[in-house]
Amino acid sequence: MAEHIAASTPVVADPTPFTLPETQRRLLRWTLYVGYAALTAGIFHGLAQALSYAGINILSFFPALRSYYQGLTAHGVANAIIFTFSFSNAFLPLMVARALSRRLDERLLWASFGTLVLGNLLVIYAVVTNKASVLYTSYAPLQAHWTYYVGLVFVVISTWLALLNMLLTWRGWKRENPGVRMPLLAHISIVSYVMWFLASLPIAVEFLFFLIPWSFGWVERTDPLLTRTLFWFTGHAIVYAWLLPAYVSWYALVPRQAGGKVVSDSLTRLVFILFLLLSIPTGFHHQYTDPGIHEGLKFVHAILTFGVFFPSLITAFSVMASLEMGGRAHGGRGLLGWIPKLPWGDPSLSAQLLAMITFVFGGITGLINASFTMNQVVHNTTWVPGHFHMTVGSAVAMTFMGVAYWMVPYLTGRKLWGRKVALASNWIYTIGLLIFARGMISAGLEGMPRRTFLVQAPYMDPDWLVGRILTGVGGTLMFVGIALFFVVIAMTVWKGKAGEAPKDIPWSETLIEPARNGWATRLDRIGFWVIVAIILIVIAYGPFFLSYLPPDYVSPGFRIF
Repeated sequence: MAEHIAASTPVVADPTPFTLPETQRRLLRWTLYVGYAALTAGIFHGLAQALSYAGINILSFFPALRSYYQGLTAHGVANAIIFTFSFSNAFLPLMVARALSRRLDERLLWASFGTLVLGNLLVIYAVVTNKASVLYTSYAPLQAHWTYYVGLVFVVISTWLALLNMLLTWRGWKRENPGVRMPLLAHISIVSYVMWFLASLPIAVEFLFFLIPWSFGWVERTDPLLTRTLFWFTGHAIVYAWLLPAYVSWYALVPRQAGGKVVSDSLTRLVFILFLLLSIPTGFHHQYTDPGIHEGLKFVHAILTFGVFFPSLITAFSVMASLEMGGRAHGGRGLLGWIPKLPWGDPSLSAQLLAMITFVFGGITGLINASFTMNQVVHNTTWVPGHFHMTVGSAVAMTFMGVAYWMVPYLTGRKLWGRKVALASNWIYTIGLLIFARGMISAGLEGMPRRTFLVQAPYMDPDWLVGRILTGVGGTLMFVGIALFFVVIAMTVWKGKAGEAPKDIPWSETLIEPARNGWATRLDRIGFWVIVAIILIVIAYGPFFLSYLPPDYVSPGFRIF
């Protein structure tokens, strides 16, 4: 198949390099740096969590850390929220600006950066002072300080402002290019954050109308089931908000880095539209054991959760075809001979290839979580963070690391420092991740609980021993791998050779020109697909809210810290 496709006439991406003004490049890279600062704190707490499963307690070495749960909150919020959205706030607007060869709105760049920093400061205050040890899952009855909720609201607003910047840039381009289809890179980047905008509205309602007034003391009680439902309304879709920027790179950038091409413009757009439609109405599969939600609705969400696996399968085949073209272009022969011919010596590409490999296992374990009966076996065990680290901790984190190996040089104008160190970072992190996940998953199948400080637990099952050791060893290797990543990035910014950075992003060619008429052109009607997505959301969630509302204010706030 690859030989046949390679004979097609490619469509070359915009050959004229477009460079943003230095002020805008500076804002984008400082947005990245905010995420890296959060990730730095997050990985130290991650090391502490991994070692605690192995029976090693290093929490006493952390200044101002008063409890295991304070560290667990810091780890989850810093890595899964601050780091991911800081990266996306820089990466996606840059992709739209380059695809459309237009400047971004600098006022909105400043506003997005400012709200991101302000939100971080408020969240840091709440977590460091031990006033918000409520873990990543921020719903009642555990109550955090108001600065925690308000800080996260500002972080979400920063993503909305980044989306607004992209939409205004697109609108300006459309005025100057009537009748021209939006470039693929711009389309998938905008759809990624449009999906997140829709997904973020429920948690905004939860925070603004329930948790913030509750944390201020304006109301004495709140509704635990309703706030939990609103959280998971967003809480599962947020995984795809983290994943889709990685998919943007896999689809539109990785083929160029591997020496291949984008297989299908239309299929790529379709995949992102499917994620827009199917990612959000899936939250009840996190609430299989919750009373007050009809089993029929849980069944609907289970089906939709399996449905959202479909565009991921398309991604697997499409990206694999692009990679195969690249491998064969480098001399690969036979059924699998193209794989070792890929440019594994490119740290940016190798990080993303390894992310894809580990993500296969993350997707498979995710199907277990989506199944009602099998979920009962692994619910609230270490299986869940084992799965989570093979998705967000591999597909997302490693892809973002790989993108950084060209994006930081591109934004700073400095050559990447230490390619061999970067390659070592990729492999050490991947090996550590696989060992870590194997330990968490195997022990989870034996019933080892998650979110538990096992160092002090008065119970211990001998069947957990191997899993606990693997978790500690793997987590340590992950820490070493990502620490090397930070060394590479810091040295690139500080000591990288000026003037030797990439002049353009690795924007891939497409095999066939985008369709000018027919059904494929309708994929660009993002407003129409937003309406379809809203209809699906109403079908999936409407019956619950109609039967449940008004809220039942029964729960006071609880603080165990």
